[in-house]
Amino acid sequence: MLRHHLVVASLLAVWGAVAAHAQTYPARPITLVVPFTPGSGIDIIARSLGQKISADWGEPVVIDNKPGASGGLGAKFVSNAAPDGYTLMVTASAVAVYPALSRTAPYDPVRDFSPIARTTGASLALVANPASLPVTSLDGLIAAVKAQPGKFNYSSPGAGTLQHLGMELVKQELGLDIQHVPYHGAAGALTDLVAAHVDLAFLPVHTALPFTTAGKLRMLAVSTPRRSSLAPDVPSFAELGHPQLTFALWYGMFGPPKLPPAVVDKWDRELVTVLAQPDLKEMWLKQGLVPDYAPPRELEQQVKDDFARWQSVGRKAGVTLD
Repeated sequence: MLRHHLVVASLLAVWGAVAAHAQTYPARPITLVVPFTPGSGIDIIARSLGQKISADWGEPVVIDNKPGASGGLGAKFVSNAAPDGYTLMVTASAVAVYPALSRTAPYDPVRDFSPIARTTGASLALVANPASLPVTSLDGLIAAVKAQPGKFNYSSPGAGTLQHLGMELVKQELGLDIQHVPYHGAAGALTDLVAAHVDLAFLPVHTALPFTTAGKLRMLAVSTPRRSSLAPDVPSFAELGHPQLTFALWYGMFGPPKLPPAVVDKWDRELVTVLAQPDLKEMWLKQGLVPDYAPPRELEQQVKDDFARWQSVGRKAGVTLD
């Protein structure tokens, strides 16, 4: 009986501490770790969210860029942080992709984080250079590649990026023989695509738009389930009869493991409010970003699904980051 009372008292003490923390949180500056370089899409998202949340909560929100190892260095730092809500991470779908392709990844994308919310999405478009690959549709691309297997190539910002894996998925599902030309970053991959040194690539829709408008590139399909509002004339893969080719860049917020539920709930509610603000939507849309909220459980499932999917694609394609 005494033991029962002690257990109850202990639980009440823990619950009391959690409740007190939730009432006073945040009581000091919050650090949002961005595991990529300043100026990236993730960095833009983190800084704009940080400004909004700092204004609402009355505490500074500091952005700490920790690039390296395909986002692995910053992710590992956050996974080892104290679970008090003062060190969190804003990252992208790479958080699930990197460990799916690496046997030496320094973190487990499910076990080592507390999902808070998905915040943002971005469409990718399959883009061809009409000077070297004069096709006007996905069916035209399929016919051209199957008529001359191995002739055409595609660029990506690097091995293991979503642009790389997305094209490997297209190759696997449609039975296409297209050669990969990896670059060290998006700039070189885009420059050589526009110059027709390579024939194809997956590009963010907003990145492709100026070049398609000028007639230098042609968008054949977008990877999101529906058409992009930025390019309403371009069909989705699903619309063209290939729903298995649906994928997208997504961005979300995570904390270290065992983050108190009250802290997760507070952030979740705040993000719902912030993401609905028209000025944020307008600013993000100019960067090709769309508010795309999902709660913690859905974000956790997305990480699991992406890990399994891209691990399978990577294994079939022989892609490894080790």
